[in-house]
Amino acid sequence: MEWGMANRMAQLIQSDGRCCFLPVDHGYFQGPTKKLEEPRKTLEPLLPYADAIFITRGVLRSSVDPSNTKPIILRVSGGTSMVGKDLANEGITTSIEEAIRLNACAMGLSIFVGTDYEHESLLNLAKLVDEGEKYGIPVMAVTAVGKELGKRDARYLALSSRIAAELGARVVKTYWCEDGFEKVVSGCPVPVVMAGGPQVNTELEVFEFVYDGIQKGAIGVNLGRNIWQNDFPVAMIKAIRAIIHENASPKQAQELYDGIKSGELSVA
Repeated sequence: MEWGMANRMAQLIQSDGRCCFLPVDHGYFQGPTKKLEEPRKTLEPLLPYADAIFITRGVLRSSVDPSNTKPIILRVSGGTSMVGKDLANEGITTSIEEAIRLNACAMGLSIFVGTDYEHESLLNLAKLVDEGEKYGIPVMAVTAVGKELGKRDARYLALSSRIAAELGARVVKTYWCEDGFEKVVSGCPVPVVMAGGPQVNTELEVFEFVYDGIQKGAIGVNLGRNIWQNDFPVAMIKAIRAIIHENASPKQAQELYDGIKSGELSVA
């Protein structure tokens, strides 16, 4: 692997082979998402505990202090919205030159396998990989499903993840699924990180799926709403980090969360 590519990957994936990415790119199609209305306020307390942030260029410029040293995964796809006809009809919105100017460690975009825009989104990925490889910038492919959340089963996710890897993605972000997630991971020859999707009912449910996914081969998470929409987001990200980087069990993560929430444990 070329030195620049290897260096960027090492910044994203920590020395233990794991990672905790924090996405705050939701506004590119959702607008001012709940608890992300003011991105700077949401991000600042969480940045110390994220291994990297997944973010658009506009919010990066407006809401992240440039003296911050966290690696940036730059969201470079878009062109659709929640009120539009089809979320899958995305294009590449940001040039490679812009990614270089912004000192991105990686670029990320969505692919929409099985939709009317499958072909276009997969070619977007292939073209982005071509550009990224020229300059040593890895690409993270997101196996998005638009509004069709019912597609989040192992067979579909394995198909999407493998295609993303085949087209050159260095990392694949995909959903955890209850049955067969190990097949999704084993069928993908590049590192897999877990997406969160909508909030679940309890913190413990989040800790359980993160733990299960790590046990089945994922290297980490790319969780947003399950963290910053929580009433105690710092406690949440620290508990998730404990599962990822300290091999904590869901029960231990819950105890850590409860301790920080109650003030019995320090957030430092």
